[in-house]
Amino acid sequence: MSIQPFDDRDGYIWFNGELLPWRDAKLHVLTHALHYASSVFEGERIYNGKIFKLEEHTDRLFYSAETLDMEMPYDRNTVNEACLEAMRANDITNGYVRPIAWRGSDLMGVTARGARVNVAIAVWPWPSYFSPEARLKGLKLDLAEWRRPSPATSPVFAKAAGLYMICTLSKHAAERKGLDDALLLDWRGQVAEATGANIFFVMDGKLHTPTPDCFLDGITRRTVMGLAEQHGYEVIERAIMPEEMANADECFLTGTAAEVTPVGSIGSYTFQPGQVCKTLMDAYDITVGKTAASETSAA
Repeated sequence: MSIQPFDDRDGYIWFNGELLPWRDAKLHVLTHALHYASSVFEGERIYNGKIFKLEEHTDRLFYSAETLDMEMPYDRNTVNEACLEAMRANDITNGYVRPIAWRGSDLMGVTARGARVNVAIAVWPWPSYFSPEARLKGLKLDLAEWRRPSPATSPVFAKAAGLYMICTLSKHAAERKGLDDALLLDWRGQVAEATGANIFFVMDGKLHTPTPDCFLDGITRRTVMGLAEQHGYEVIERAIMPEEMANADECFLTGTAAEVTPVGSIGSYTFQPGQVCKTLMDAYDITVGKTAASETSAA
């Protein structure tokens, strides 16, 4: 099965204020972000021509940029409109949006003060992150070797490119074992998150989720917590030790890409996707407009 590379596609990418043909959106090999990870980004979903929680994602992009000492060259409204412009230019009604900001090739070295901050937005069709079969049965997760770092060692609350290095390594290790993804613990040995999604457990009919004190408090995570409370489920944020997973009946991931996806196993711990997972999957699909109950027209 051949995979179409992302640098060789039709369409347009919004790049520093203008729409460029997709194949013309290029960087120099000495781009600072390539060498020193001075890059922040977002992942957003388009459902029926509407970008889900666009403003919240843009706010987080600006927060991440500020955290990495990057001054955004455009205001929030411009970035919001640029996301919509890129969506329309590519005629995407259901897909994925990737805004990204990075330091360019003006300077080469650890210091980057004075280097230009660039902004680009790409949009493309993207189905479920996990296959329908895997989503229905429940994902199989590995227990990752790598751990989420302490806030004293990394800017853990920014959606920064460099923080995903251990996610890539952990997912590769899981895939080599025939698994779907991996669960990372934090530096204390507490349950943290999957490689690109937050995690929830159902214990005694209540939802338990790790306190996001060293990883992203996901926008989808907060959405699902609100939906859970609307459906009468108590949500408890707390420190969760890995051995407590033996007490969980259900488990699921949340994220822009993962949406709401049940988990069938994590290492030797097993779960059975049940009523809570189904209720929240259905509620989320309605909320974002995947079902007829909440379809919206193009913005």
